[in-house]
Amino acid sequence: MWKISFEPIIDEKCRILILGTLPSEESMRKQERYGHKTNQFWRLLFALFDKPLPESYEEKTTILAENNIAIWDVLHSAEGKGSLDSNLKNEKPNDFKTLFKEHPQIKYIFFTSTKASEFYKKYVGFDDTRIYITLPSPSAANARMTFAQKLEKWQLLLDAVRAVNA
Repeated sequence: MWKISFEPIIDEKCRILILGTLPSEESMRKQERYGHKTNQFWRLLFALFDKPLPESYEEKTTILAENNIAIWDVLHSAEGKGSLDSNLKNEKPNDFKTLFKEHPQIKYIFFTSTKASEFYKKYVGFDDTRIYITLPSPSAANARMTFAQKLEKWQLLLDAVRAVNA
């Protein structure tokens, strides 16, 4: 099954970019990023900002603009069965050259998994103009860490938000 990335959620104020690998099958079905009920992405984000987690996807995405955060995927498309990054093959990266040309203000890039970071390194490459940080995956497949442990590591994102909005 071919999987295709969503368009980025970004505007001219965004200074931070959070990158996943590709949407899960459930996210694609719902047309919502991090849409699987067991994925902790939105829960982590709202916990960082000490806000209650809203029900609707539209309400969830407002926290991004409020904090100058963009989200996208490293891969534009790939072939794979299921939602595990380890099952992906025939990957094609998103067009970061154009994204960074249109949004040179991006200073921090956070990856929501080691695999996302690896794909970025393979297809795009790191440079000295941005800070790159890999966070623990919010996926339920990452059962090695509790929510509290993930939240502690995700504090790096809050630190970046504070730094760019100071």
